[in-house]
Amino acid sequence: MASSVSSQHDQVLVEEKSFARILTFNRPKQLNALSFQMISRLLELFLAYEDDPNVKLVILKGKGRSFCAGGDVAAVVHDIRAGGWKAGANFFMKEFTLNYLMATYSKPQVSILNGIVMGGGNGASMHGRFRVATENSLFAMPETALGLFPDVGASYFLSRLPGFFGEYLGLTGGRLDGVEMLACGLATHFVPSAKLPMLEAALCAVDSSDPATISSIIGKYSERPSLKEQSVYNRLDVIDRCFSQKTVEEILSALEREAVDRRDGWISTTIQTLKKASPTSLKISLRSIRVGRLQGVGPCLVREYRMVSHVMRGEFSKDFFEGCRAILLDKDKKPKWEPSKLELITDTTVDSYFSKVKDEDWEDLKLPARSKFNLPPYVIAKL
Repeated sequence: MASSVSSQHDQVLVEEKSFARILTFNRPKQLNALSFQMISRLLELFLAYEDDPNVKLVILKGKGRSFCAGGDVAAVVHDIRAGGWKAGANFFMKEFTLNYLMATYSKPQVSILNGIVMGGGNGASMHGRFRVATENSLFAMPETALGLFPDVGASYFLSRLPGFFGEYLGLTGGRLDGVEMLACGLATHFVPSAKLPMLEAALCAVDSSDPATISSIIGKYSERPSLKEQSVYNRLDVIDRCFSQKTVEEILSALEREAVDRRDGWISTTIQTLKKASPTSLKISLRSIRVGRLQGVGPCLVREYRMVSHVMRGEFSKDFFEGCRAILLDKDKKPKWEPSKLELITDTTVDSYFSKVKDEDWEDLKLPARSKFNLPPYVIAKL
């Protein structure tokens, strides 16, 4: 037990500086992938800080070249093999609860995204009030290549991006740099990494939880760099034409029509990426993002927990386990998806991922009550 507590504390470093608390992900060799212990520790700290009047803001960052490369899904697969699918579902229950707490937090969270931020790393940052990108930032939600789907509340934050850019990112796992993150709204600020120590010192000197005050301080160190000419964000017109289609099959057809009309390597690469992804993942991901457009962050996470429980259970498809084998474990990068084609996956099968799990010991995600806190308007708007 003592070693488990020690592990939790080692994996998330805590600094107390005046009215700020700095939490640093500390698994640099694993690119700060979120373990169950890290999620539990973060949940404990965020709950304690919300009740502590001496804490005015929380700063999150990662040690090394990654903010957080995602949840430790290899460990999840190991846990499922050892203890059954509910062991995997339990990981996501805890993670999604943390995501909801961050999304509805009454104090500002400033995430310093100076490196890789993927999957669960986005869940630990995108829901917070301030997301600071740098020239080292690298964003992606690569779940469809793993037989999963963009989770951690991604159906909420991706669906709120301009046009159909969220569908593009969620289905293809497309990567963005820090400038692109700022342009599309995933980042609230762009600060060159050389200025981060000064920014951190300035934030730690603030005796305020007022978002306008925090934003003003970050703004003093911020820049607005131009997008690269070849940036995917400059292709928003093509993305909107194609990724606004009703089904994955129609999205692919629209991209193939675009490929005939123009010579653009990006279009053919996008088509190949979609064709390599899990067909089941693509279909449930598109539905999830579309439904998420009309839901608050809480209902999105409750629905995603249903979906991930079905994925862990593997009754409709075992693509998650095959994707983890091919990408993370054996690393042959040749997953054998089943079903293998989009046309083999019916709407009824997709519907089933959104239904309650038929197991007497399973329950829907129960989100923590937030009414006792005086939530700021930007939080209330998410509910």
